[in-house]
Amino acid sequence: MKVEATMMDSGVGEGHGADARYEFEAPDDLFTKSPIKVIKAFMQHVDHVELPDEDVGYELYSALKNKEHSVVTGLGILCLNHGDIPFMVMISPKAG
Repeated sequence: MKVEATMMDSGVGEGHGADARYEFEAPDDLFTKSPIKVIKAFMQHVDHVELPDEDVGYELYSALKNKEHSVVTGLGILCLNHGDIPFMVMISPKAG
């Protein structure tokens, strides 16, 4: 299934505070899993596809799932080579 994610970078300074939208393939049963596993699938996409030359890590502080709308929301810190960036991500099946 196609999945879409919007990640909001809540860092400060130039180039921060922007929304980034991603699309990736995931197993059809992804949204039957825990919100932590949904976010892990997204972060694996970020690590291997979006930032393959970066050593991507993350700390997850909160992960919530709205079962009725199949939306997972996560709050945490994206740990990159050049520093840590607070983030919020919303992940859902791609409509259409």
